[in-house]
Amino acid sequence: MNNFKELATIDWVILVATLLIIVLYGTYKTRKNKNVQDYLKGGNQSKWWTIGLSVMATQASAITFLSTPGEAFNNGMGFVQFYFGVPIAIVIICMVFIPMYHRLKVYTAYQFLEERFDKKTRTLTASLFLIQRGLSAGITIFAPAIILSVVLGWNLLLLNIIIGLLVIIYTVSGGTQAVNVTQKHQMIVILSGMVIAFVIIVNKLPDDITFSKAIEIAGASGKMNVLDFSFSLENRYTFWSGIIGGTFLALSYFGTDQSQVQRYLSGKSLKEMQLGLLFNGLFKIPMQFFILFVGIMVFVFYQFNESPLNFNPKASEIVLKSQFSDDYKTLEYEHKKLFQDKQLLISDFVSSNSEETSRAIALANQTNDTLRSKAKKLIEKAVTLEKLKVETNDMDYVFINFILNNLPRGLIGLLLAVILSAAMSSTSSELNALASTTTIDLYKKSNPNKSELEMVTMSKWFTLGWGILAIGIACVANLAENLIQLVNIIGSIFYGNVLGIFLLAFFVKNINGNSVFKAALMTQFIIIGLFLLDKYEYINLPYLWLNFVGCAIVMTLAMIIQSVDNNLRNI
Repeated sequence: MNNFKELATIDWVILVATLLIIVLYGTYKTRKNKNVQDYLKGGNQSKWWTIGLSVMATQASAITFLSTPGEAFNNGMGFVQFYFGVPIAIVIICMVFIPMYHRLKVYTAYQFLEERFDKKTRTLTASLFLIQRGLSAGITIFAPAIILSVVLGWNLLLLNIIIGLLVIIYTVSGGTQAVNVTQKHQMIVILSGMVIAFVIIVNKLPDDITFSKAIEIAGASGKMNVLDFSFSLENRYTFWSGIIGGTFLALSYFGTDQSQVQRYLSGKSLKEMQLGLLFNGLFKIPMQFFILFVGIMVFVFYQFNESPLNFNPKASEIVLKSQFSDDYKTLEYEHKKLFQDKQLLISDFVSSNSEETSRAIALANQTNDTLRSKAKKLIEKAVTLEKLKVETNDMDYVFINFILNNLPRGLIGLLLAVILSAAMSSTSSELNALASTTTIDLYKKSNPNKSELEMVTMSKWFTLGWGILAIGIACVANLAENLIQLVNIIGSIFYGNVLGIFLLAFFVKNINGNSVFKAALMTQFIIIGLFLLDKYEYINLPYLWLNFVGCAIVMTLAMIIQSVDNNLRNI
């Protein structure tokens, strides 16, 4: 049994109407595509604001709006450092990458690599993208589906299929322009919903808790610590990992990942492309800061309102039916008593603002974290015993728990529409990019004499095929500790290598395709090996650093191989 309110009729009406309007509007507005340029590049008609919102919507998946507030609730604002490299990367892309893509009039980023190197290097890089983005497309469907299925009692497989099919309908029909048009409206719905949620959270705080007091309460428990200047690899998110690893990740994501590149390639001119991407660079960190801050306000809200010991109702249900039930109930009792004791501390802190009370609140919240950690371990034991697949880390369930239990009727439907719109927007970009890359970089190379109409038809079939595959991956996907980290981890395994290939193409003129191809193959195996060594704790290398390490390895290896080849030829 879950503990959430049933959706009211008004919630259903708003949820269904919002999703259908977006899908039907996108399908209608882009129903005519005369040629490949119309279908894959939107006829190059996109204005900078459409590009900017589309780029933001592509990256801001449902995982962002489900997991990010939960990340802040648990660990504070430090995750925002992950995005510190974005503005740096975007300035570089606007100065180097976009002018080159625009001058060559490419449909995909990987076309440039054949002109610079050779066909096999282009094919390898495109294939790495297809593997990485194909997996991610499944995760962007699976993430909201698994959470909504648990908290609403909906069928998981059915949800995967519904989300996937809604996206397939307008993406197959309208191609890139449909993605851009729908994402512009989806982003408006998403941002409006998050602002409304924030206002409601603040209004639900006790009357004597001002906004500044709420921040002080969060700060007392260390939740407002934004910057970490330590060089420790023990800390996953630091200023340095964000500036260095984050810059390399963002360079690869915005500069070489076709799901992003295709958004600005649809621009009306070079200036529109650059302005659209700069718009994203300007607003990305503030947007992520705001989403994290929503999670901080949820944390403050639960300082005055009792929260569950574990936010995943399915996990709690399993452990309460297991042999660990009594132990779990004991933890629930301690959790409840701690909440009651903490009310006196917070009341004293509000009136006196004393440092001693601040430390006591921090200690109480640390004790609460310990109780939640013990609860998680009991859940893990119960889940293992029953051989079930249940997310034991409840970070992804914090925000949806708040929405379903505390928002008024109607707004619940709107926020659910926000989550599903975000899932649709990011998935549509991925399917569109996967189809474009398959059509241009693989199919067209083998079938150069196909007509424009045949190419558009094949693009639609590839979109449908990738959509079905994404649904399939979503249906068999496994759980992760935190879904937003999972997507970034998948990207980091591939992005550094791909970025290194592009940087070699742009800046190292005396290197050839054979050297780059060999280096890229070797690097990919090395990075996968490093990731597995870190996963099983043989080494300590947080995933953000894989972007920098992968880029450095492929560039170094390519130059060494090239040097060896040159020396052998000179013998």
